[in-house]
Amino acid sequence: MTIPNLISIFRLFIVPAIVWLISIQEYSLSFWLFLIAGVSDGVDGFIAKQFNQSSELGAHLDPLADKVMLVAVFLTLGIQGLLPLWLVILVISRDLLIVGAVVLTWILHQPIPMKPLMVSKANTVAQIILICLVMGGMAFGLDLGIFFSLSVILVAALTLLSTVAYLLDWFSHMGAVEKR
Repeated sequence: MTIPNLISIFRLFIVPAIVWLISIQEYSLSFWLFLIAGVSDGVDGFIAKQFNQSSELGAHLDPLADKVMLVAVFLTLGIQGLLPLWLVILVISRDLLIVGAVVLTWILHQPIPMKPLMVSKANTVAQIILICLVMGGMAFGLDLGIFFSLSVILVAALTLLSTVAYLLDWFSHMGAVEKR
């Protein structure tokens, strides 16, 4: 088991704690745990690349940990009324669409290579920043005003762009498969 994989597993294990802390409105601790999880996402990738600890398990485990954490926290913040419901639905729908498309390619015995797109990485960073803003604002009693609105718009735009980019990749992959 590599260090990056252990870090990804750690992220999966702290998701329930973060969700519970948000649910009981303990925003300060949930903010710090989420921030640690967000930073650890970058650290595990850095370690994997710099110390040649990349693995096939890590290639699946890292995005799984990201998605589980982000979806769970977005949903919880939406239920708490801290994020617009339409944004929560958009973010979760995108992830379900991507997972469904990948599963379909497996079912059809034409798996699509797992490769995160740059727009998707930007989307993940924007989502992490938005969550940190919301929880940090609640934890420290900050009025986020325009920063919140701009972050919501940025996450929505990047979510839509990454959805389109993944769909185009998927259609291209499936079209190439049919031509064989």
